[in-house]
Amino acid sequence: MNISDEESGILKPSLTRSLYPMANLDSVLAQIDANLDNSVERLFDFLRIQSISTDPAYQTHCVEAADWLTAQLADIGFEATREDTPGHPMVVAKGGEGDAHFLFYGHYDVQPVDPIELWTSDPFDPQQETTPQGVVIRARGAADDKGQLMTFVEACRAFVQVHGALPAKITLFFEGEEESGSPSLVPYMQQNKDRLKADLAMVCDTGMWDANTPSISTMLRGMSGGEVTITGPDRDLHSGMYGGPARNPIRVLTKILAELHDDDGRVTLPHFYDGVEPLPEEIAEQWKSLNHDGIGFLQEVGLSLPAGEQGYSVLEQIWARPTCDINGIDGGYTGEGFKTVLPSQAKAKVSFRLVGQQDPEAVEKHFMEFVNSRLPEDCTAEFKFKNGAGATVMPVDAPAFGKAQQALSQEWPNNAVFAGCGGSIPVVGHIKEILDMDSLLIGFGLDDDAIHSPNEKYNMASFHRGIRSWARVLDALA
Repeated sequence: MNISDEESGILKPSLTRSLYPMANLDSVLAQIDANLDNSVERLFDFLRIQSISTDPAYQTHCVEAADWLTAQLADIGFEATREDTPGHPMVVAKGGEGDAHFLFYGHYDVQPVDPIELWTSDPFDPQQETTPQGVVIRARGAADDKGQLMTFVEACRAFVQVHGALPAKITLFFEGEEESGSPSLVPYMQQNKDRLKADLAMVCDTGMWDANTPSISTMLRGMSGGEVTITGPDRDLHSGMYGGPARNPIRVLTKILAELHDDDGRVTLPHFYDGVEPLPEEIAEQWKSLNHDGIGFLQEVGLSLPAGEQGYSVLEQIWARPTCDINGIDGGYTGEGFKTVLPSQAKAKVSFRLVGQQDPEAVEKHFMEFVNSRLPEDCTAEFKFKNGAGATVMPVDAPAFGKAQQALSQEWPNNAVFAGCGGSIPVVGHIKEILDMDSLLIGFGLDDDAIHSPNEKYNMASFHRGIRSWARVLDALA
């Protein structure tokens, strides 16, 4: 499997991007290039393991994946162990020496492959394909998260092959339940704080701004939400006999939900914006330089105009502003045909994306007060909330973030940017809360990788340059 620089998307870094002498690093990068075929073969072996964590039928495959990783890390020179949990195993490996100590997190489990009929090839028989965008690796887990995970492992391998040692003290921490809610993660981290504690965490489960522009995710929105149930009459009622005088919970609920936003898209919950901080000017300028096409972004899903908070760009609304969304409404008769019923109950699922220092418990409290203050006579409200989590904001002014940004900029055609993330990565919050560590979120996935979907892929350039990128970042930080 011979892959040329042109096929993989590798462009030699410009000499003008050199920030310091890199003789030792250059030899590591050369080793990565020379060893790429073997790195790809190892990734293919990993991708063949059907480590679907959510389906009990694949439990032995998850153990197989953990054992495979343990053996690979031991081969590099790490002290690696598979550690069983009530769910799927953790893999923990330690190696290297020095003053700097880094924790790298990844997950070896993958999503189910359904619908299988939409795949163009066997999802667990990885294929190398040439596309208009370059060479890609096609398989379940190629981008989420096996390919990403292996970029760091292969960077470590290259350091050991060239120098006989890692550039710093490194702890690797891989779980097998990320795609099924991570039920074993928090208890394990709490029980193993001392073993996992380091100076800085690194996570490779994110993406790039585009195929030529790497990014460091420095803002993750938190989330809170749950379900509200409004009850009126003690049974469903005939609308011909009770329509008019009887209170209709659907009417009550939808009126309350409609009042959650004003005409400018701003959330009307009292104190909702407590803890929302202005976007730093230098970050705002970086985001403007990305020239994000907000209208085009919406047109891709059949929409035409932004409907969020007025006064903020689409990118700001996704990355840096909080939201309140109604995710589902249920009540009365919803089957085929027509039934003239006044329901006893109406339900809605509501979620809040949080930023800055917003407190999920405070948001839930204010939501309950908002609903209860608007309840008419003869109606009651019941609430069920899921475990919420606050937003994560990284200290971009810390030296490690600047060094990592410079290192990534040396590898890719465009300079790296600090980016936000509209969703949540729970492990990053757990790392902060349990281990009191910031996380450097560097990933090489692309928007079109089709993670969780049929025909998932990972660009060969993402894999190759991802390995080189981690070598540069480790060298810069160590």
